[in-house]
Amino acid sequence: MTNGLTLTDVSVERGRSRIIDRVSLTLAPSQIVAVVGPNGAGKSTLLGAIAGRIAQSGSVRWAGSPVDRGTVGFMPQQCSVNADLSVLQTLLLARHEQLGWRVGEPEIRRASLMLCELGLEHLANRRINTLSGGQQQLVLLGQRLMRQPRLLILDEATCALDLRHQLTVLGLLRDYVCTSGALILMAVHDLNLAARTTDRLLLLQAGKVAACGSPATVLTAPTLGMVYGIDVEVVAGGRDIPFVVPIAPRPSRAA
Repeated sequence: MTNGLTLTDVSVERGRSRIIDRVSLTLAPSQIVAVVGPNGAGKSTLLGAIAGRIAQSGSVRWAGSPVDRGTVGFMPQQCSVNADLSVLQTLLLARHEQLGWRVGEPEIRRASLMLCELGLEHLANRRINTLSGGQQQLVLLGQRLMRQPRLLILDEATCALDLRHQLTVLGLLRDYVCTSGALILMAVHDLNLAARTTDRLLLLQAGKVAACGSPATVLTAPTLGMVYGIDVEVVAGGRDIPFVVPIAPRPSRAA
């Protein structure tokens, strides 16, 4: 039996277009994997297919068994809440399936600790529908973590956050992986942020895997030039982490 996530010939079609094209790979647990690629490469579609939210052909398995909602936590790109609930109540909803509507002091303490880790303890009693988009995003991420999934899928979970909260979230995700042994897949547009904060990059191009490996393996000038259609320079940053410097777009082939 293979631990972690295994995809075999996963494809997604919309009409006559194949958005994801026979993706096969295996990802071990206890790591953060950034799914990167240009707009339209299929990042959100692939994550939705893995999470079981988008119909697909092929096989998606976790530790040898089909992925189910008890295994995976999923946070889509567009995610907001209009419910008239407090921030604390929204977090506690994460435990409803396990505990029903009876919530004891241990769960309340755990939710309060999560708010502290997110820097939102002062908003515990605010209605979630009165928060900013970035604050709602933080609360909903905390809700997913409260469920303690073995596979956590995040579609641009830091896109609405300022730099400070981005670092807070990424540190929290790293702690979660270290303590739980979970696998986190997250779509990221910022290649340098991905290189600094994740263990592995999955680079997509037109629905196919262009490269998968460590940041140093994936972030090379030839690979990025081919996938993004730009000239780049890749230099060694701190701790020898690659740093991508865009130079100029390449002329289109039609020009």
